[in-house]
Amino acid sequence: HALPLFTSLLNTVCAYDPVGLGVPYNHLLFQDTTEPLVEACLQILIVTLDHDMIIHQQQQLELRRQMQGLTTNTTTPPAANSYDDGFGDNLFINYLSRVHRDEDFHFILKGITRLLNNPLLQNYLPNSTKRLHCHQELLILFWKVCDFNKKFLYFVLKSSDVLDILIPILYHLNYSRADQSRVGLMHIGVFILLLLSGERNFGVRLNKPYTATVPMDIPVFTGTHADLLITVFHKIIATGHQRLQPLFDCLLTILVNVSPYLKTLSMVASVKLLHLLEAFSTPWFLLSAPNNHHLVFFLLEIFNNIIQYQFDGNSNLVYTIIRKRHVFHAMANLPSDMAGIAKCLSGRKVGKFSIPPVPHSNASAHL
Repeated sequence: HALPLFTSLLNTVCAYDPVGLGVPYNHLLFQDTTEPLVEACLQILIVTLDHDMIIHQQQQLELRRQMQGLTTNTTTPPAANSYDDGFGDNLFINYLSRVHRDEDFHFILKGITRLLNNPLLQNYLPNSTKRLHCHQELLILFWKVCDFNKKFLYFVLKSSDVLDILIPILYHLNYSRADQSRVGLMHIGVFILLLLSGERNFGVRLNKPYTATVPMDIPVFTGTHADLLITVFHKIIATGHQRLQPLFDCLLTILVNVSPYLKTLSMVASVKLLHLLEAFSTPWFLLSAPNNHHLVFFLLEIFNNIIQYQFDGNSNLVYTIIRKRHVFHAMANLPSDMAGIAKCLSGRKVGKFSIPPVPHSNASAHL
């Protein structure tokens, strides 16, 4: 009965439309009995797709068999079939990995993007649209589907709907950056973007102009989805809490992966990148931990990729680099002797991956 259960759970989640016919305030007039069902289906689906649980059970079974063999002084019994003791191969993962039709991929992707974009809906009537709160479960489900079905991942990347996944992820990352209880949400969102950034199509799609009006506390800019990505990442690094510091490598790795395909960066995004370089290349920070220099390497690789492959359209970045040339001159004159390093470190005591406040720049006046 695993296959009917799997398809029922997936259909219930992906077919749900909380807005319905779009009648304002319908969620206040009528009780939505489907939402609790969808949330329960999401949670059950995530649990059934947990491969680590199956591996743990198999390890426990093998350990128990070995203990029984030692007790009875007999050899370990032969390996059981895949359904021994009620578990073995995960049928739900097996069924998910076998989905291959484009219409099925389209149904899953449309369903997940519709639910993820629900909190971002804007209209003239305040609180007139029902808001869902199961975005964390949706992100985990999307991650698992991409992980277990590579054909679905490639379908997402070749579709323009990948940006409909990007925007809600960035929205939730920006919204959750200061909330320590949402560290798990931050991790899964960053890991999804890291997975997507490894493919060329994702970087190319980022050049599409950003015209949405998502309520985020970021500087107003006119540009592409790449500018939105850089601006949100800068906000996370500059104003996020300390438990997000291990994610800095991942955030900059995402930018490195997409940098060869970014045709035109806005002045706002260019200034943000140089702000990060200025903060990470500060001597007391750069020399305070053995791996802090990796962050500078990532940023330099971003600049190098953009200048090497997309020089013609990135005059804003080139102009900002020239304006901030003193940052590069300072890196060329970093102290290399023990006395100079000790002097830099004595000025300020910092922990690993702590960065100074990013100074404001008047470069935005050139917008």
